[in-house]
Formats: sequence, structure tokens, C-alpha cells
Amino acid sequence: MIPASTVKVSLAERSYEITIRAGLLERLGRELKSYGVQGKVGVVTDRHVARHYLKSSLEAIKRHAMDPVPIILTPGERLKTLKTVEHILDVLARHRFERSSMLLALGGGVVGDMAGFAASIYQRGIPYIQVPTTLVAQVDSSVGGKTGVDHRLGKNLIGSFHQPRAVWIDPLTLHTLPTRELVAGLAEVIKYGIIADKSFFAYLRRHMSELRRQSPGIVATVVKRSCEIKAEVVAGDERESDRRRILNYGHTIGHALEALGGYKSFVHGEAVGIGLVQEAELACFQRICSRAVVEEIRRTVKEAGLSDCMPGWNPQRIWKAMLHDKKVSGGRVIGVWPERIGQVRIGPIEKYVFEQWYAVSRVSPHGHA
Repeated sequence: MIPASTVKVSLAERSYEITIRAGLLERLGRELKSYGVQGKVGVVTDRHVARHYLKSSLEAIKRHAMDPVPIILTPGERLKTLKTVEHILDVLARHRFERSSMLLALGGGVVGDMAGFAASIYQRGIPYIQVPTTLVAQVDSSVGGKTGVDHRLGKNLIGSFHQPRAVWIDPLTLHTLPTRELVAGLAEVIKYGIIADKSFFAYLRRHMSELRRQSPGIVATVVKRSCEIKAEVVAGDERESDRRRILNYGHTIGHALEALGGYKSFVHGEAVGIGLVQEAELACFQRICSRAVVEEIRRTVKEAGLSDCMPGWNPQRIWKAMLHDKKVSGGRVIGVWPERIGQVRIGPIEKYVFEQWYAVSRVSPHGHA
């Protein structure tokens, strides 16, 4: 068995630990007790995750004299709405949850975002713990305190910053993850290497096949290093005023593709994977990085089993979707552009540059003249 490891997210009085431990779900009650939790615990999950883990999780909590209340949601990004959050709040109010009550977000990024948002606004804020069960959630969305829901005009437009009390990661939950979801999660992992750690990127290249086969040691190393990078960035810029924006690499185009596809054409990581390559192409077009950097990113994305190709959608529609993203500032689209593996820069992109690049990319396999 791989030994447990922890990563600290340093945010003064809002600091917390990420614990990575195989079999952690079996210890839920014990872990909650160690945090001084008593009384009601709302377990927010979706139908897919509930099928595998809800019964055993509820029993583990009950064994330690707590009162778990299951809140089971319909799975899928399209249900990441204010209406679903209202349902969570209805259950909390009906069961008379108090400010000292606890929420557990047991599931992927959608569950974590909505449970965290509900926790942030119920009685002006109650504590919650992230228990992510997907790779995307374990390495990215469960860490950093971003919570919220989508709006019909854009992804994550409504939300708040509300840090969890803890993040508990059980890598064994990845064994019940559909292959498509596991592969999609690799986009966020690759992102970390590109934005912050060249040696981690090289490690991923060497061990990609083992990672896809879920070799326990490789998975534990990758999850921990991803969390370390995210924790370091979040600690330096909790509310995304500056450096934290580097975490958006691949998401400017990625979020636009998700929205235009009605959150049905792509799962999140698939759209981000395309974004990693296409935003590198855009950086190359703007002479920010070399062609070699783009091809290294493209090879790695494809080795992970992800697509690197933009759908042939109208560029004006894609640009309009990019303008609705929460990363727009002063009416300008702010992108993250790789300079080399391990280093990126943040900067605006103009509509005419995007359209020039898009037109060229349609006739050139490399997206440049």
C-alpha cells in the first residue's frame, strides 16, 4: 500500500490540508471525528457516485455517532445550476442544519463546486470538506476554494470563494471512474507541467502509459505533485487577482467549447485538452513560443488519449463565448500563453488576432502561415 501523504494549502486562518490516502473513504467517520464534527453531516453526491460509495460512506459516518443526510443530485455539467443549489439548500433547511453543521462534497468537480457554493451561502457560510472522486477534482477543482454554478451564457459565472476545511483524496475511487473521465482528467495534470514544472512534464511523458493504467505509485505521485503546484499558486493569490490566473491555461478556449457544445459535446477535461494545444498554437502565432513547444504539448495531449483538434465551428461564435468567460477583464479576453514548458505569461488577445489565427489554422496543419 502506498503511504499517505499531505499537502498544506497556506492561507493564514483559512489554511487546510490535502490528505492523499488509499482507503480513506473507509475512514470517513474517524476523520470527521478528528475534526471535531458532531451532529448532522450533509453528504452531497450524484447518482453515479452514490451507486459506488454512498452506502459505505453513510455507514462509516454513523459508526462515529454522527447523523448523515444524503443529498443525491442528477449527474452532469448541465445540472450545475442555481436550481440544483436551491435543492441542496432546501434539504439543509428542512433538516435544520446549523452554522456548525458540516457538508461533505463526495464526487467530481460539479458536485464539489455546487456543494461548496451551497456551503458558502447557507446561513452566510457553513464548513465543508471536499472528498473528490474523479481525477479532475482530485488534482484541480477540489483545491483552492472556487465554488459556483454555470449560467446559460458562460461557465462558472455565478459563485464565490469559500475554502474547504480539508480535502480528502482516496485514489482508489479512480478505479470506478469511466475511462473517458479518467483520460479527461489528464488534461489538468498536463497543464501543471506546462505552467510551472518542466521536470513534472517530463515525468508525465515518461509514465503516461502507466498513469493511464492507474499504476498506484504513479497515480499517487501525480496527484500529490499536482496538488502541490495548485496549493502553491493559490497560497500566493487566493482570489485570482494575479498569478493564480496561470491555472486558467487551456481554459479560455476550453470553456468556450464546453458552452458552445451545450455541455454535451465535451466533458471538461476534453475541452481543456484541446485548449492546451490550441492556446499554444495561438501563442506560437503571436511569436510567444516556438513551434517545438507547441508540438511537445500536442504529443503529450495525444499520448494521454485526448484530442488536439478544434471543432470547425464559426470563429465569431467561439470568440463570443470566450467574451462571456469570467476571465474577461475590461471587456478584453485575457489568455495564458506558454513561453516554454514550465513557464507561461498572462496577457490579452485581440479579436482580430484570434480571427487571423483561426483563418490560417484552417488551411495549415500547424495553425501558422
